[in-house]
Amino acid sequence: MVNKVKTAREALKGLHDGAVIMIGGFAGAGSPNQLCAALAEMGYKDLTVISCDAGRAGIGAGALLRKGQVKTLYASHVGVNTEVGSRKPGDVVYDVEYHLIPQGTLVEQIRAGGVGLGGVITPVGLGTVVAEGKSTIEIRGKTYLVEEPFHAEFALIRGSIVDKSGNVFYNMATRNFNPVMAMAADHVIVGAEKVVEVGTLDPNYIMTPGILVESIVEGEEPCWI
Repeated sequence: MVNKVKTAREALKGLHDGAVIMIGGFAGAGSPNQLCAALAEMGYKDLTVISCDAGRAGIGAGALLRKGQVKTLYASHVGVNTEVGSRKPGDVVYDVEYHLIPQGTLVEQIRAGGVGLGGVITPVGLGTVVAEGKSTIEIRGKTYLVEEPFHAEFALIRGSIVDKSGNVFYNMATRNFNPVMAMAADHVIVGAEKVVEVGTLDPNYIMTPGILVESIVEGEEPCWI
């Protein structure tokens, strides 16, 4: 079996300026925080980030925002990150292009990108700024927004237990966005809380198959929520 365990720098070296990346988890809980910290140190810039949120101040996606590496952020909320919530002209987080998307719509757009659907239709956002510039469709007398699927070059996700072949088990908050993002990117990098030998995981508990995973980096802190 292929051993996919690498150092953070080895796993992340394929990224580049302007890359489109997904970051799993929710407000730093269940997020690949150590991977994001390593990526922040590597200095790639002009990144497009697709994430549930903006992380927390200096944590998760927040590590990249703090360093001024993010050009565009697609997220469902940003308020947990105090550096974004209090941004002002001159701050590195101020000039980011923010796109706020209803959370259910966001995860469905990611899922659509992962399974090859042409988009998502939803009534959520009709009559609000969410609908500006978007197509609509009428089905059985009801109007829906047409939301395009999301796909990324890289997904940075977090797994609770990962075997050396990349099979992933998610526990608690690590189930937030990580499994769906693993299907919607060209290259999947898993920050693992624990790495085990192949055959250790009960197949019934494998939630992301190793065929989707390119690299594994051990060292994420255990997630207790």
